[in-house]
Order: sequence, then structure tokens, then C-alpha cells
Amino acid sequence: MPHPTQLYQHVPESRWPIVYSPRYNITFLGLEKLHPFDAGKWGKVISFLKEEKLLSDSMLVEAREASDEDLLVVHTRRYLNELKVPQETDVGSCAPDAQWSFAVATITEIPPVIFLPNFLVQRKVLKPLRTQTGGTIMAGKLAMERGWAINIGGGFHHCSSDRGGGFCAYADITLAIKFLFERVEGVSRATIVDLDAHQGNGHERDFMGDKRVYIMDVYNRHIYPGDRFAKQAIRRKVELEWGTEDDEYLRRVERNLEKALQEHQPDVVVYNAGTDVLEGDRLGGLSISPQGVVKRDELVFRMVRGHQVPILMVTSGGYQKRTARIIADSILNLYGQGLIGPQSANVSAQNSDTPLLPLEVP
Repeated sequence: MPHPTQLYQHVPESRWPIVYSPRYNITFLGLEKLHPFDAGKWGKVISFLKEEKLLSDSMLVEAREASDEDLLVVHTRRYLNELKVPQETDVGSCAPDAQWSFAVATITEIPPVIFLPNFLVQRKVLKPLRTQTGGTIMAGKLAMERGWAINIGGGFHHCSSDRGGGFCAYADITLAIKFLFERVEGVSRATIVDLDAHQGNGHERDFMGDKRVYIMDVYNRHIYPGDRFAKQAIRRKVELEWGTEDDEYLRRVERNLEKALQEHQPDVVVYNAGTDVLEGDRLGGLSISPQGVVKRDELVFRMVRGHQVPILMVTSGGYQKRTARIIADSILNLYGQGLIGPQSANVSAQNSDTPLLPLEVP
């Protein structure tokens, strides 16, 4: 019997299946600036969508924080304890609230975090990430009910059940799928389409050997994490070279996604829509234009929805200040194309071959 959770509550039809909370954003002592990740991008996306009159607060679904019981659906108790009670150090005799945050410093790749009291790290770093994780789980249920859902955060694809890394502390993609398998009747097969510039080794490790989950991963072959063991779980692997540009990228995504949807007929698709593929992203190492990212997202939604499969999108990596604007532009385009919105519960398969329109994207 699944445990009681606050994440699967009823959402009124008046709210769009777009999940967000102001608590997503990470700000503390300026240390967030030491990582190239824009730790406030999620709020900026919402601000842009409000400016464009697409959304108001009353139309959004407020994300709830994932509880320990929620997280234990996937994570080991030992791993969660490592995030709360750091490993023994020279100051091991300190009160727990004053112990240093070694595990979180490693995961977030911000070394000074090791010197912060753990209670502060819990409040300023892990609570926002737990809230985004709750948002992904909530969006999974909404996708099944409405045909689509977007979590403005999430996409922590480097985290697995017992290990974090790469700014990913909780395995939200794995959690969303396992919640669906346990709680939503008729959901027994899932496909993960991971288009972040980095290999999604977290969910790959979690679903190793699980035939219910098909993973398509398109990534720069030369960058982090280079997890050869995890690659064994990828059913459709597309490895890119440095500087791959729009035409080749979109062609390979489209061709491989069509084959993926033919090889495995899923009940839900989780789309990890990382924007670190953008030209100029020094961690992603690819050269996709802003217009290319918008076209990519439209292509994925059009193909998946054309197959009458619910889709859950998470925003994942993206390490430039312009990332938030591009995510907002992509969501605006999805709405403009009729692929999301209050009347888009069903998208005809006949529309799946509609050509992508050229877009003016800054």
C-alpha cells in the first residue's frame, strides 16, 4: 500500500498543469554565485510568462515540498541521512545543527558550503530542491490527467537512489515515474527523453535492467559525467561532438525520438528539457541557437502528443543568464502552437507532421 502523500492532491481545472513555487529559488550569502547555475532562473521564467500575459498566480499549481516518506520511495535512508548529518569531521563533537555540510558541498559543487551550518544548508539549499522534486512528482499526476504538464524546475538527472552530484540532490525523474507506477492505474511503461547536454546517469542507474522504462539520451560525449556503467541503461543513445549545431541536432533528435516511440509504446513520457545545449554554455559545449531550443521543445511535444501520450517536462540544466528568457519563449511557443493550454488535452496525431515554423527568438 503506498504511503500517504501531500503531492497527489486534487488540482482544480481552473489551474493549468504548470507547477512552480517561489521557494524554488536559491539565495544565500551570495554563495550561489560561485556555481555557474543561475539559482534564480525558475522565478525569472515565471516573471517573463506573467509579463507576456500567459499566466497569473491563480493559474499556477503551487509545488509542495517532498517529505522524507516521499523521497524514500526511491532514495536510501542512508543517503538522505548523509544530506542531513554530515560525515564525521574534526568537529564531530559539535551539535548536529553546527556540523559541516560536506555531502551537500560535493553535490552542489560549491566548496564553501562545507563551512556552513547544516541547518542553514537545509533551509537555503535542500528545501528548495525538495520543493522542486515535489513539483516534478505533482506534475507527473497532472500530465496523466491533462495530457501535459510542466514543472518550471526539476530535472535533477545526475542523482540516483544513493548518490547525488552535478547540482542534483534528489532523483525527481525516478520519483515521478515510480509514483505513477504505484499510484495511477494503467501506467506501467514510461519513456525518458533526456535532451540536457549532459548524460542523465542518475535515472539511468535507477532504472538499470527495468524493462518498463525506456531511456533516450542525447548528450555531449566529451563532458561530465562520462558514466560508462550508467550508459548500459540507455536504449537509444545519441552521442554528440563539441559544437554540434541546430540542423544536425534537430535532425538527430527527431529521427531518434520517432524510433524511440515506435520501439517502446509508453504510457507517459518524461522530457528533460535542459537548456545547457545553448551556444556559449561553457559546461554544455554545444552550439544550439535560442531558436533551435524552441524548435526542439516544439518538436518533442508535437511528436509525443501526436502519439496521444501524456508528457511531463522538467527544465533541468542551463547555465547562462539568458536561459530563463529562452525557456519562457519556448513555453509561449508551445501555447501558440496549441500544444499546451486549457484546451489541449488531446492533440490529433494528424498534427504530428505539421512543419515547425520559423520563430523570431532573441
